[in-house]
Amino acid sequence: MSKIMTMGEILVEIMATEVGQSFRQPGALAGPYPSGAPAIFIDQVAKLKQPCGIISSVGDDDFGALNMFRLSDDGVDISGISINKKVATGTAFVTYQKNGSRDFIFNITNSACAHLSLTPSATLLLKNCKHFHVMGSSLFSFRIIDEIKKAIEIVKGNGGTISFDPNIRKEMLKIPEMREALNFILEYTDIFLPSGADISMLTSATKEDEAIEEILDLGVREIALKRGRNGGSFYNRTEQISLPAFANSEIDPTGAGDCFGATFLVCRLQGMSAEDSLRYANASGALAVAHKGPMEGTSSFTELDSFINNTKVC
Repeated sequence: MSKIMTMGEILVEIMATEVGQSFRQPGALAGPYPSGAPAIFIDQVAKLKQPCGIISSVGDDDFGALNMFRLSDDGVDISGISINKKVATGTAFVTYQKNGSRDFIFNITNSACAHLSLTPSATLLLKNCKHFHVMGSSLFSFRIIDEIKKAIEIVKGNGGTISFDPNIRKEMLKIPEMREALNFILEYTDIFLPSGADISMLTSATKEDEAIEEILDLGVREIALKRGRNGGSFYNRTEQISLPAFANSEIDPTGAGDCFGATFLVCRLQGMSAEDSLRYANASGALAVAHKGPMEGTSSFTELDSFINNTKVC
C-alpha cells in the first residue's frame, strides 16, 4: 500500500476538567494527552493499517517521549521525528465554554516543533512516499512553510499525490506571504479536506457552490467537506454526495476533523468508492468526539464497521 507522510507540530494537550473553568484561577486538569493536528491525523492513518510516518521534532522530555511512544505503538514510522535537546515539546492548554466553544493557550512557536526540518532521515522517508498530507495548522512560520514546500515538490516529483486540510485561522490570511503559501499548496493539491466555511477562505467566491467550482478549476481532483453535526459532502467533476452524521454523545471535539480526513484519505487510496469513504469518515469523526483527549478516539476499520452497523444517523 502507498505510504502516507505528513509534517508538522507534535504537542501535548492539557485540558480543564469542568465546562466554564478558567485558567485565571487554580483548577483541576486532565492530561497530558498526545496531540497536534498532524499527529492525530497520522495516528488515525496508522490505526487503519496504512503504512505512514510523520516528520516533526519534540523536546528531550517526557512530553516528547509520550507522543513518540504512542505514535510508534500505533504503527506510525517515527524515524522522521528529531529530538531537540535545547527546547521543550509543544503544549496546548484547553478550556471549554458553555456555548460549546474552546479556548487554547499554545506554546508552539517557541517549542521543538518550530525547529523541524527535512533531515536526511526525513528526506529518505519522502523519497519512498506516494502521498503527502499538509495541515494548515502547521504553517505557523515561514521557515516551516519552506520545508513543507520542499516536501511537496519531492513527493510530486516522484509521481505522488497531495492532500490539504486548510485548518487555518482567518487572521493568518491577512499576511501576504501566508496567502501566497496557501495558494501554492492548493495548486499542488489532489484531495482537499476543508471544514465548513474553510471552503471559501481560499477563493474569491462568496457562495459554497461557486467556491467548490473555483477550487476544482485549480486542478483539485476531489473535495471532502467536513460539516460536523451535519455530516460530510464529496465533490468532484462528475459526483456530488452528501451523507448525514452518525449520532453520538460529544465529550471532546478536538481531533474529530483530523480523524475524518485521515479516514477518508485512506479509504480512497485503498480504492473504496467516494460514498463508502465518506461514510467511514463520518463514522471516524463521530467516534473521535466520544472520547476525552484528541487522539484517544482514533479507530480501526473493525471498530468503524461495528459503529456504522449499530448506530443511527442524525
